[in-house]
Amino acid sequence: MGRMWKGFRNLMKDDNFTRLLGSLEVLIAKVLAVMMVGIIIYATGDLIVFIFREVFTTQYGTFYQKLFKLFGLFLNLLIALEILENITGYLKKHVIQVELVITTSLIAVARKIIILDLGKTEGMKITGLAIAILALSISYLIIHSNNAKHSS
Repeated sequence: MGRMWKGFRNLMKDDNFTRLLGSLEVLIAKVLAVMMVGIIIYATGDLIVFIFREVFTTQYGTFYQKLFKLFGLFLNLLIALEILENITGYLKKHVIQVELVITTSLIAVARKIIILDLGKTEGMKITGLAIAILALSISYLIIHSNNAKHSS
């Protein structure tokens, strides 16, 4: 029992505890990356099935309606790829890349706008999306210019 208590106290020392937490973070990031790859593969298969089932078999004049859903599915895949890039970037550098997170957020908001039904959407929601795009764009510009200065 004494050895176990001594081992626990040794583990709770700042350096050892920080190392343990770092290892746990890396393990979780790896599990998330593997799960994200599975989701991307599944979503790609789903997109292929959707294209063949819905797009190639639609009647003339209804393709326009299917097109927005198709764009949404493509952007979902792009968002998933960006999230995977966020995870792998974290595994490489052990920091969250803010520029990449903002880019992913911009894609997500763009996806929302592309699939938005303007006839059924209230003005406040559209205004909110416009403000979100403006804020994300300004944030991206600031972060990107700051990163460009540091890399030069």
